[in-house]
Amino acid sequence: MTVKVLIVEDNPVARSFLSRVVHESFSDDKTITEAGDLETARREIELGGTGHGACGPEPFRLILLDLELPDGNGLELLAELAHYPATKIVTTLYSDDEHLFPTLQCGADGYLLKEDRFEVLVEELQKIVRGQPPLSPAIARRLLAHFRGHGDADHAAESSLAHAGGFTSSRPVPLERPPEHERLTPRETEVLTYLSKGFTIKEIASLMGIKWFTVNDHIKSIYRKLNVSSRAEAAVLATKQGLV
Repeated sequence: MTVKVLIVEDNPVARSFLSRVVHESFSDDKTITEAGDLETARREIELGGTGHGACGPEPFRLILLDLELPDGNGLELLAELAHYPATKIVTTLYSDDEHLFPTLQCGADGYLLKEDRFEVLVEELQKIVRGQPPLSPAIARRLLAHFRGHGDADHAAESSLAHAGGFTSSRPVPLERPPEHERLTPRETEVLTYLSKGFTIKEIASLMGIKWFTVNDHIKSIYRKLNVSSRAEAAVLATKQGLV
């Protein structure tokens, strides 16, 4: 199966650069679609229609999104894509809190700075298959400094980091078994079992004979159903509840 990637960026040079980054980051067969503004991006994703990606029923699996676009702010599209089954990575020049935290709160799965070296961006994107959030080094340092300085004072921002998958809350996880309709499927249980044993997303995909992005979808569903934000929390909770 071909992995579909959408790059939303108004600068042609930056689009070409990000396209090379994507090609270098993943060995899967892939098709890359480029959009220079929000209108084109929405048309490609077909938000107004079935919600399917362009060129058939298969949705985009990875979206790289700039914040400043000719016809609006990338946060608008992030909000519209809240339930769209793609890994959404913001690629921008802004490293300040005023852009970073609203972006994470809108559901971005990662935050990369376009000024980073080619090799750094490739390495960060490759973290997706290891179940880690792509965060430029400068952004990771900024987040750590923010929480060390604020403690628990900014719980809203802390919750936004859980969406990105890289930081977890110190608050206890509820131990109630999920409602019947929120129970893990057999496929999700199998993924969780491998996660508990320390396998990476790529290794799980190989063991199960599926694509890494499918494993990633299962993990997002597992985290949502168990109300957790890390593999460690998921493994502990699942063991206590006898889910695996």
